[in-house]
Amino acid sequence: MEILETAFMQRALVAALLVGITAPAIGVYLVQRRQALMGDGIGHIAMTGVGLGFLLSTNPIWMATLVSVAGAVTMELIRAYGRTRGDIALALLFYGGMAGGVMLINVSDTGSTADLGSFLFGSLSTVSDADLTAIALLAAFVVLVSVGLRRQLFAVSQDEEFARVTGLPVRALNLLIAVTAAVTVSVAMRVVGLLLVSALMVVPVVAAQQISRSFKATFALAVGIGVTVSLAGTTTSYYRDVPPGATIVLLAIGVFLLLTALAAPVARRRAKAAEAVVAADCPVRVPGVRSAGDDVTV
Repeated sequence: MEILETAFMQRALVAALLVGITAPAIGVYLVQRRQALMGDGIGHIAMTGVGLGFLLSTNPIWMATLVSVAGAVTMELIRAYGRTRGDIALALLFYGGMAGGVMLINVSDTGSTADLGSFLFGSLSTVSDADLTAIALLAAFVVLVSVGLRRQLFAVSQDEEFARVTGLPVRALNLLIAVTAAVTVSVAMRVVGLLLVSALMVVPVVAAQQISRSFKATFALAVGIGVTVSLAGTTTSYYRDVPPGATIVLLAIGVFLLLTALAAPVARRRAKAAEAVVAADCPVRVPGVRSAGDDVTV
């Protein structure tokens, strides 16, 4: 195949595969916790890390990981302990992270506005061997946490109070989810981009929820959707010369709409079946409501 003959596309496809696995894997917990936009906030903060990477002439992925982890921990602490001013503090953190990244990358000697665009929206040609190594190591951490601790993470995402009663370290697990989400943002920023990575964390998960009936099925199907749209979007970007991040996200939204349309008739049939069971078990007549047996022929 032509697409596999170039080294940069080989790296891009491997990176897309890793992103397709990791983003939904941690996104399923964020959706369960009703923190679907957490990845978007971390993406803003990671911009400062990218700017620092260019300013200090280091790999932007590793620097973005350090800064986004620090930002994610701060976000989780604000969520846990913040009161009425918590939303204001988060807003300052997000906007400050984005502004800091733009400023740092412009005052550095090695960065430029073009470099900034590749991190914001993704770029196939910018995935280097060093980037792929960093992405692979970070992706391994995300998979290890999201799969190895799935029972504990699901418990704390479903009901923190119940998890605390059962003896789970709720605070530590919450921080671990935040840190893993931050690492995932760093994994995905080369392929999807910092501004769109949150969509790949959330959309495959909510698409899977349309037809799945359990957490295990949702997890597996979300990862499958993530891998499919990531590889398909990267391939389409190569042949059609379109932005990879936008293509991947639009494909994910298309899958969501398709599964929603397919699930609607099934949901209606299940609702009617449930109503029939209830009516059979509780044949209570409602006053004022006529039934077929009430008709009288004169």
